[in-house]
Amino acid sequence: MALYALGDLHLSFQADKPMDSFGKVWKNHEKKIEKYANRMVKPEDTLVLTGDHSWGRKLQECREDLAFIERLPGRKILLRGNHDMFWDAKKTEKLNEEYKDRLFFLQNNFAVYQDYALVGTKGFTFEGPFYLNRRGQILGWDEEREAQAKKLVKREMERLRESFRLARKEGYQKFIMFLHYPPTNILEKTSPFTEIAEEYKVSAVVYSHCHGESRFGDSIRGKFHGIEYMLVSGDYLNFRPVQVLP
Repeated sequence: MALYALGDLHLSFQADKPMDSFGKVWKNHEKKIEKYANRMVKPEDTLVLTGDHSWGRKLQECREDLAFIERLPGRKILLRGNHDMFWDAKKTEKLNEEYKDRLFFLQNNFAVYQDYALVGTKGFTFEGPFYLNRRGQILGWDEEREAQAKKLVKREMERLRESFRLARKEGYQKFIMFLHYPPTNILEKTSPFTEIAEEYKVSAVVYSHCHGESRFGDSIRGKFHGIEYMLVSGDYLNFRPVQVLP
């Protein structure tokens, strides 16, 4: 038994949104997802997919993408991404009822892996715009958008705390924390998300969203204050799921 993670599948079996234009790594990426998942993930394993599952804007436009995910091996747990327009956070319970025993949608709830609670939310990170000089140094940024980002971070923190609260209520003391957005932006060394990770002494923070080599280093990777931070964006991993826990 093992716990794996992978993010940003960006499937489009019904929506006309090919990913080839985003680089060679995206060519036939659906086949890579299928190949590596079947090679690495066993039926008894758990695979957490950290958002941006489908380009479909409504659930009916995502059915084939979700069916593709269903066919992947293991138990599948899905987190909301910024492009997952089909998933209304207020209707997560309805999705879990519809896909019961096939897919689990992680939002304002938690999942279990061995003696760990798997908690998570989409998260949010202020991504600019940043104003740069000729050397690429940051001179300033859009403060109005930053203020709006702080409101979204507050909302996502409330959702994350609810996930932790419910897990603690059931007696869980060990946690793996999942986000779609990175836990910090390029200006931050810490954030509310790193602070809550330390508060609950999580073993790992797993996130995605960062695409392209120039973005892979936007946030924390590796050990930070005793916590393992793992970037699992599909193109970063060439669509190979990464093992989080044995």
